[in-house]
Order: sequence, then structure tokens, then C-alpha cells
Amino acid sequence: METFIGIILGLLIGGGGAYAYFRYQYRPRLEEEEARFRAELEQRREIAERENRTLIEEAQQESKTLRQETEKVAERRYQDLARAEERVDRRNEKLDSQAKRLEAREQQLNRRQSAIDKRSNQLEKASEEHLARLEEIGQMTVDEARLQLLEDVEKEARQDMARKMREIEDEAKETADAKARKLIAEAIQRVASDQVAELVVSVVPLPSDDMKGRIIGRSGRNIRAFEQAAGVDIVVDDTPESVTISSFDSVRREVARRALAKLITDGRIHPARIEKLIKDARVEVEKDIRDAGEQAAYEANVHGLHPEILKMLGRLKYRTSYGQNQLHHAVEAAKIAGILAAELGADVEAAKMGALLHDLGKAMDHDQEGTHAKLGAEFARRFRVPAHVINAIESHHHEVEQETVEAIIVEAADAISGARPGARRESLENYIKRVRTLEEIAHSFQGVESAYALQAGREIRILVKPDKIDDLGALRLSKDITKTIEDSMQYPGQIQVTVIRETRAVGFAK
Repeated sequence: METFIGIILGLLIGGGGAYAYFRYQYRPRLEEEEARFRAELEQRREIAERENRTLIEEAQQESKTLRQETEKVAERRYQDLARAEERVDRRNEKLDSQAKRLEAREQQLNRRQSAIDKRSNQLEKASEEHLARLEEIGQMTVDEARLQLLEDVEKEARQDMARKMREIEDEAKETADAKARKLIAEAIQRVASDQVAELVVSVVPLPSDDMKGRIIGRSGRNIRAFEQAAGVDIVVDDTPESVTISSFDSVRREVARRALAKLITDGRIHPARIEKLIKDARVEVEKDIRDAGEQAAYEANVHGLHPEILKMLGRLKYRTSYGQNQLHHAVEAAKIAGILAAELGADVEAAKMGALLHDLGKAMDHDQEGTHAKLGAEFARRFRVPAHVINAIESHHHEVEQETVEAIIVEAADAISGARPGARRESLENYIKRVRTLEEIAHSFQGVESAYALQAGREIRILVKPDKIDDLGALRLSKDITKTIEDSMQYPGQIQVTVIRETRAVGFAK
């Protein structure tokens, strides 16, 4: 404890000594710094006072200037107010003058209105007296006279209107007939094309007459196999270096022609080879049908059709109506419809598509029930053809109502293409219907596998299913078909009915 107290006392004594030494050593310097600082303060104070005096003088000068400007503005404003007050006084005087004139005018108008009212009362009274006098003379009230007048005017107007309507109708008929004749003539002239009636026979040239014997084969086996497989009739006569293929079905005839031409070129003629080449020819004809459909759509400038529709359209190449090729007819009708639609401001694309597809149902097999218009419309509907085009297809024979002007154009184009001179022949169409009816009659019986009308409809060959019809049944079938043909058809001469079972003719009738 004593040691600690001694240490503290030592520190206090040492600190006091250090302070005395520092004060003695630095006191003169501190006094010098203090004097210099006071001199600077005095100098800064003098500078600040000078600046304050300058600012005060400037402020006083600006105040004086502002006061002078304020006095000038106040003087100008006073002058403006004086002038405005003067203008207001003049305007008030003018308004007072106008008010006096208007008051005088109003008094004058009131006096004139009183005179007019008095005159109007006098005229109204005179009019009533006049009407009463007229009613007394004419023995008819005003309402009755007005009604009578209206009836007379209405009657005369109706007569004039009826006469005008008749004139307009007559003029419209004359103009419409002339316009229609002009459009039809222009359409026919622009798409006129040659039409050649389809034949029902095809002639195949031979390298020599010796080939006829090879075509017939031993005991006629080759020609029988060919006729049975192709469904046509081969005519081998005295015509030099040629044979004739006869069939009302142009597809069968084309298949047979190609197959026979390949057989002649190949030289290997026997039943197995015949069947193979006929199958190959069918494939080729199917390809030609597809190509024909695409070409027809290209010629008619109709795009976006489904491939199945194009394939069905191509089958029209081998269909005829009254001797007119149906594919050529469809393309021609599409061109005519496009021209008519363009002239009438209708939908050209829809009209051309409807006309191109309007006879699509004629390309379908005869075992499908329904008219060709309905069959074609239903087939087109399955492949999403537009509804207005389907209506044009279905209504071109008025089986349904025509909903658009394009449907009417399609009907007109169909009639123009079919009715122009030289387009169709009635006799060929009747012949084709007759031979097709023969085949349909044969197919209507049970057990018939296939039937072919040959020799221009003078013979019908029927192939039956051997597991369903025996020899006795085949003979009975030939008799039944003969009786059905006699009862339901009219035909010249005789028709030979041949029923074939297992490549043997067991039924025969005429």
C-alpha cells in the first residue's frame, strides 16, 4: 500500500514538472501564433464589412429601380383601365340604343301579329263556311271525299305499277335470254373439242395369220381361258392379221387388249401365262385410271382433291353416256362452268370442282344402290369435299334443292356439254344399258360367281360356284335366267345363256 501511494506521488510530481517545462519552453511561440491569428481575424472582419456595405448599396439601387419600374407599370395599368372603362361605356351606350330599337321592333311585330291573327280567324271562318257550302252542294263530307280521292289515286297507281312491272318483266326476259344465249355460245366456242363415239370392239394386230391358231390353242383351250379370265369375247375371223376383242365394258376390253398384245409379243401363250398377263394388265389399267384422274383435274384447273377422288374420277375414262366419254364430258363441263361463273361473278373454283365431279357416281360399280348423283355426292362427302360443292353434285338432276348459284351453273354446264351437236349418241347408250342389264340379271341369282355379256349382247356366259350348284342346278339356273330375260327385257333375235361349272358348260338355253 505504501509502495502504491509512493508510485502515485512520484507520477504527480513528474507530471507537474513536465508541464512547467513545456510551458516555459513553448509560451513565446504560442503568443506569436495568437497575435498572428488575431491580425487575420481583424483583416477578415474589415473585408466582410466592405462586402456588406457593397451589398447594401446594390440592394438599395435595385430597390430604387424596382420602385421606378413598379410606378411605370402602375401608370400603364391605370391608363389601360381608363381606356377599357371608356370602351365599356361606349358599348353600354350602343346596347342601350339597340335595346330601344328592339323594343320598338317588338311593339311593331306585336301589332302585326294581332292583325295576322285577326285575318287568320276571318279566313278560317270563311273556309269553314266554304267547306260547309261544298258539302251541302256535293252531299259528301270531307273525309268521304278524301277517301274517294285516295281510292281513285291508288287504283290509277296500281294500274301504272302493273303496266310498269309487265314492261320490266318483258325487258328482263329479253335481256336474260340474250345474255344467257351469249354466255352459252361463248362458253361452247371457248371449250369446243372433237368428240368421237366410243366403240365396243378393239382390234389387235397380229404379226401373221399363224398367230391366230396359237391364240385359239389346242381344242380352243387358250381362247376359252382368255375369255373366261378377261370377261370378253375374242372374235377370230377372216380379217387378215388381226383379231377383235368385243365387250361393252371398256375397262375389261382395255385389259384384254393389253394382255393379248403382250401375249403376242411374248409368244408364250398358255392358260397360266394368260392369267398372269391379264392380272398385270389390270394393274396397268388401274395406274392409267389414276393418271387419267390427275390429268383431268390438271386440265380443269381444279386442285386439292383427295387421291381416292382422283382415282374414281379417272374411271370415267372408261365410261360413256350416249356415246360421250364421261371423263372428257366432266373436264368440258368444268371449263364451261368456270367461264359461266366468271361471267356471273360467282365462285369460279367451286363451280369448276362441282362440274368436274358431278358425274362421279357413274364411275361406281352397278351393285351400289342409288342414283349416280347421290352416289357421287356421298363419295365426295367421305373425303371432305366442301358442302356447297357436294350440293352442286347432288342437285344437278334436281334430286335435292339447289342451294347456291354455283349448283345452277353446274347443271347448266352439264346440259351444255351434253346437248351440243355431236356430243352424244342415243343408240350406243341403249346398247350398253341392255348388255349391263343382262349381267345384272345373272348376278341376281344365288351361286353365280361372275357373268359376262359377249357378242354384242347375243350371249351371256355365267360362271357358277361348284360347291353351291351341281350340274343339274346349273341346267335349272340357265332355264331360270332365260325366263327372267324373256319376261323383263326386249331384245332382237336370240340370246344364248351358257352356265359354266368347273370349266365345263353344263347349262345351255336360248
